Amino acid sequence: MLFAAMAVLWGMPYLFIKQAVDSYSPASVVAGRTLLGALILLPFALRQKALRPAFRKIGWVLLFGGIEMAVPFLLLGHAELTLPSGLTGLLVATVPLFAALIAFAGGDRAVLRPARSIGLVVGFVGVGIIVAGPGLATGGTVGLVAVGEVLIVAICYAIAPFIVARKLKGVPALGTITLSLAAVGIFYLPIALLTQHQTPTAQSTVSLAALAVLCTAVAFIVFFALIDHVGPARAPLFTYVNPVVAILLGVLILGEQITLGLLIGFPLVILGCWLAATGGTVRTREPPGELPPVAAG
Repeated sequence: MLFAAMAVLWGMPYLFIKQAVDSYSPASVVAGRTLLGALILLPFALRQKALRPAFRKIGWVLLFGGIEMAVPFLLLGHAELTLPSGLTGLLVATVPLFAALIAFAGGDRAVLRPARSIGLVVGFVGVGIIVAGPGLATGGTVGLVAVGEVLIVAICYAIAPFIVARKLKGVPALGTITLSLAAVGIFYLPIALLTQHQTPTAQSTVSLAALAVLCTAVAFIVFFALIDHVGPARAPLFTYVNPVVAILLGVLILGEQITLGLLIGFPLVILGCWLAATGGTVRTREPPGELPPVAAG
């Protein structure tokens, strides 16, 4: 149930962002999403006394917030001014490809074993087919710039977990997320006030609220529960399902078209991500009661 919930909760943001930027500036979407999300999570963080440990490493917390939230949230909002929401969700699904390259650059040679190397190639070929294929919403320079923005988002999402694993180890995740959301929201608030020239519509406002409540505050709580239940290695596997949700919502609600390039490239991206992340293997769950040798010792 947690896996299915995350597949939906983080497959929906692209729809809500697409609707929100109809009348909110990208900076306003970021400010509204993060500030409201921080306000919702703050009581939980205070209750768990998660803020003080996060304050001790405030520099790394702010860097995490910048890479995980400040840059990606703004670029997604700007890109979806021109790109279909389903295509945006699919391009973000390239995160495992960039994560494998980053891990390799950091000294983990196992990530580029033959199967994983093939996955990287297949995944990037899939992205190339989608971008070059017919039906890219805007075409030309603007479309390619928007695609580049989303791929930068994917790179940011690939970098952020390494900061958590190596620099924020032992810091409560809830404290890190709450402080990050608050800092990003405060940073973007004056920019939002300066760039918001249009009167927000009811639909955009509802979408922004849903983005903050469901896809930010609730999603992070569910994500932490999923990590606690299955561990950090298996928890992110729901990202393979997110693009399906994003594309279906885009087609059913926004009337976006499924192009030939998408039909050909989408399976390649998913296959490439799976190979790059897992090496083509399927993890089996340990029988109840058994401990790994080190833990047993």
